[in-house]
Amino acid sequence: MTTDQIDTGTIDSAAVDAVADVVAGLRTVYAGGRTRPPQWRIDQLRGIERMLDERENEIVQALAQDLGRDGFDSWLDDISNVKTEAVHARKYVRRWMRRRPRRLPLDQMPALGWVQYEPLGLVLVISPWNYPFLLAVNPLIAALAAGNCAVVKPSELTPATSRLLARLLPRYLDSEAVAVVEGDGHTTQALLAQGFDHAFFTGGTEIGRKILAGAAPHLTPVTLELGGKSPAIVTADADLAVTARRLAWTKVINSGQTCTAPDYVLVERSVRDELVGLLIRSLDEFRGTEPGRGLRVVDERQFDRLSGYLRRTAGTVAVGGGSDRASLTVEPTVLVDPGPDEPVMREEIFGPVLPVLTVDSVDQAIAFVTARPKPLAAYTFTKSARTRRRVLSDISSGGAVVNHAVVQYLAPDLPFGGVGASGTGSYNGRWGFETFSHRKSVLVKTFRPDLRFIYPPYTDRARSLIRRIYRA
Repeated sequence: MTTDQIDTGTIDSAAVDAVADVVAGLRTVYAGGRTRPPQWRIDQLRGIERMLDERENEIVQALAQDLGRDGFDSWLDDISNVKTEAVHARKYVRRWMRRRPRRLPLDQMPALGWVQYEPLGLVLVISPWNYPFLLAVNPLIAALAAGNCAVVKPSELTPATSRLLARLLPRYLDSEAVAVVEGDGHTTQALLAQGFDHAFFTGGTEIGRKILAGAAPHLTPVTLELGGKSPAIVTADADLAVTARRLAWTKVINSGQTCTAPDYVLVERSVRDELVGLLIRSLDEFRGTEPGRGLRVVDERQFDRLSGYLRRTAGTVAVGGGSDRASLTVEPTVLVDPGPDEPVMREEIFGPVLPVLTVDSVDQAIAFVTARPKPLAAYTFTKSARTRRRVLSDISSGGAVVNHAVVQYLAPDLPFGGVGASGTGSYNGRWGFETFSHRKSVLVKTFRPDLRFIYPPYTDRARSLIRRIYRA
């Protein structure tokens, strides 16, 4: 969203009416029960799989136009991930839908108890610009697997992908149950004002606050997938060559515009110089025959922010540092020991700039991280099981990876989400199905026996019996 406040009074009335008509039509479809059967859900998931197979070239072209992505990178970063999620959901959705028997206490017997999953109804997916296809369709997969109708609101900052989603999703999905609504922040305001049964937002923390404000009047539940400064702690006993390669790679994926990318590195002093040298070597190897080539970022606003970090830093530029506004490119950059209060260390970087800070111990690294807002992810590179356990125990983060980074998103059976300022709620696989479902508790009693002493007035003997039953 681009506005500072959620204020539907500022939106054109015709646009509000158009959004209201879309929402009303979807609510009518949901009320008819079409989306609840498992076969409908499976058909939608198969539709997404077909779309990926048949329209890969169009998806790649849209991402290239919006983000300057290489075709293979778009397949690797977006298309293959969506395919994995759709296939996983299709295979397991019937199992996820089964009711789950629960044990009941003695005082409730005879009875049966279970939890059953029902769709929430009509849900809203608000997707970001950094992975405009992946982060629109993956939450949609979860919403459809759970049996909901859905509105997808793509980012206006990636117009080619937004138009592509608006064109393709109605062709491959039930067009009366899924709608794509394009527009800017005003459109998002108009949508939230309709009062959805759930809203799912991926983006920055500040906009996340505005989404919550817009959802509050209707008490719309919200899942927030945000970001934050995800640290990487490198200990002296780590395999530094592998560590450097993995940090460098995950930092330049999508030009560093990845919410789970390692935002900064805390490395023990005794191996800092060696790690920095290996990071430089890895980045040079990744760039191949074009060592001076920068990485494109999405727009001038992001470019100005990143280049501003490089101009104002007190750290040492070990490699990179160059930028070109005409092409919106920033060179992969390693900054050694910038000031901890610089903007590059206070704000989420979201670009190909990697600060490396020196620490004297793991204790100091943990203290540095825990003094700051809880990150979306925390990465530890170590051979020590003791250090691993310590970091996992002492640092609160949305997720954690040992000896790699970013790959946690690729595991459908692991929940993906934040904590504190990095987000609320989670998704991926079954966790996404549950996010978009209501877990209804059901207790079924028989008419007989119907013991009279349970009802008032209570005799002394009845009171004694009831106490014994409830203590059992």
